[in-house]
Amino acid sequence: MEMRKILLILTIFFATLPTAMAQQYTREDSLRVVELFAEAARQKPDTNWMLFFARKFRGVPYVAKTLEINAEEQLIVNLRQLDCTTLVETALALTLCMKNKATTFADYCRYLRLVRYRDGIVSYPDRLHYFTDWIGDNTRLGFVREVALPRTIPTVRQTLRIDYMSTHVEQYPMLLAQPEWVEIIRKSEKKLTGQTHFYIPKNQISNNAHFRQAIHDGDILAITTSKRGLDTSHIGIAVWKKDGLHLLNASMIRKKVVEEPMTLRQYMQKQKSQTGIRVIRVQ
Repeated sequence: MEMRKILLILTIFFATLPTAMAQQYTREDSLRVVELFAEAARQKPDTNWMLFFARKFRGVPYVAKTLEINAEEQLIVNLRQLDCTTLVETALALTLCMKNKATTFADYCRYLRLVRYRDGIVSYPDRLHYFTDWIGDNTRLGFVREVALPRTIPTVRQTLRIDYMSTHVEQYPMLLAQPEWVEIIRKSEKKLTGQTHFYIPKNQISNNAHFRQAIHDGDILAITTSKRGLDTSHIGIAVWKKDGLHLLNASMIRKKVVEEPMTLRQYMQKQKSQTGIRVIRVQ
C-alpha cells in the first residue's frame, strides 16, 4: 500500500511538469474552486463529497463540447458550463482534493488533469474519450473502481465493439485538423474492442434493499448504449430518494445540471438507445 501511494504521488508530480502552462480558465473558475473548498471545509468529515460537490452545480447551463474550443489541446477548467462528462470529472477532482487534503486551485488542476487524461498528459489522443477507457485509467490510479454487483442484481454481459470516433471523424474538429491522430484513436479503440463488462438492464432497475445496498449515493452511473461503435452514451451521479434511484446529471434535454425528478428507470424508458447502467465508485 505504501509503495502504491509513493507511485501515485510521483505520477501526480511528473504529470504536471511538461504541461504546467497548457491550461485555460477564468478568474471566475479559480475563485469558484476556492469557494467550494472553503465551504467543504465547514462540512462534517464523513460528507459524501461526490454528491456534495455535484449538487453545487445544479442549475449550471449544459453546454456540449466545451473541451473542443482550441486548436491545440489544453486543460480546460470551466465550472460555468458543463456537459455530462465534465460534471462528473469536476466533482471527482474536487472530491479527490478533499480526500487527500490538497485544496488549492493548483491541486484541483492537477487532479483534473489526471482524471481526464491518460498519465496526465494533456494531448487530444491521450484524453480518455471513451468512458470504459476512463474507468480503466482512473481505476489504475486508485481513484475509482467498478462495483462488482452481487448475484441478487440482474446483469447482462456487454461485449465492446468500439470504433465510433474513427468512423465518424467529421464530428471531431481536432481529428479533421490532425488526421494523423485518427490512427492513434483507432489503436485505442482496438484495445477496448472485445472487452466484456456487466451492466444492469434498465428494465431491471428496482427500488429494493438489494439495489440500495449495491448502489450508493454519489456513485457514478455510466449508461450503456445500443448505438453502434460506442460503449456508453451518458453519465451521471446516483441519488436515492424515497421513490427510487435518480440521476444527478448535466442534461442536454433540460439544458442544465439537474437531479432528474423522475426515477432513473422512468428516465431511461424514454431513451430508446439506452440499455442499462454500470456502477463506478470513488475510492
